[in-house]
Amino acid sequence: MELAFIPTPSNSYLAVGPLKLHFYALFIILGVVAAIYIGQIRYKSIGGDPKEITDLAVYAVPAGVIGGRIYHVITSPEKYFGKGMNPIDAFKIWNGGLGIWGAIALGAFAAYLYYRNQTRSKKFAEFADAIAPGLLVAQAIGRWGNWANGELFGKPSTLPWAVKIPIGNRPSGYTNFETFHSTFLYESIWCLVFAIFLLLRSNKLSFLNSKAGNVFLFYIFCYSLGRIWIESLRIDDANLIFGLRLNIWVSLAGILVPLYFLVSNNRKRTGSANS
Repeated sequence: MELAFIPTPSNSYLAVGPLKLHFYALFIILGVVAAIYIGQIRYKSIGGDPKEITDLAVYAVPAGVIGGRIYHVITSPEKYFGKGMNPIDAFKIWNGGLGIWGAIALGAFAAYLYYRNQTRSKKFAEFADAIAPGLLVAQAIGRWGNWANGELFGKPSTLPWAVKIPIGNRPSGYTNFETFHSTFLYESIWCLVFAIFLLLRSNKLSFLNSKAGNVFLFYIFCYSLGRIWIESLRIDDANLIFGLRLNIWVSLAGILVPLYFLVSNNRKRTGSANS
């Protein structure tokens, strides 16, 4: 009896006449829509104007896409500027390749600049807390774009939920294997679990409510925690630092930095309560 592996789509796009709708782009768009919708509901619940979320998205979303692409190209230059490579491919975002760290960094920076120069109903930290669960949902949806492109999978696996990869998409040294860890699925589930946790519990946990911005910090912490073990499964080419993939080091920073501020913020709160 053959196990029911997850197949990779035979096409990474949907052809509508002369137009091609790439699934990678479609999943990103769906993720953005979900993030905006969830963010508007949460922002309104704390007294904010939901229209501000839409206005800001006009600037933050393109900045996030650009930042994600820049991070990917900088950390994988050999794919675009190596021998026999075409630098123009660096602009072909629909083929995959958006680094989440670059997307978060530049997207958040653009949001902050826009927010700072406008009169808003809430502080920027409160806005960041409101959108955090929606960002996790967006990432959960966006990861399915990697599935559609048959990319960024993990080590060989025979688990029933392993993904079946076409031979042309398998990296050197793995052409004799057909099925691999579905890292896109692992990350999608991880993000959804913590998105639901934040949606249901963030208003009821004192350590998240001790200071505005803590929910966003916890979002970075949770995502980074999951990204470390997911990254350790991946077999795509990556730059190594002391034998570890670059994204593992970035994930470690994504754990330690938010953790430091979360602990510090709660210590200040406890100290103020006892004084």
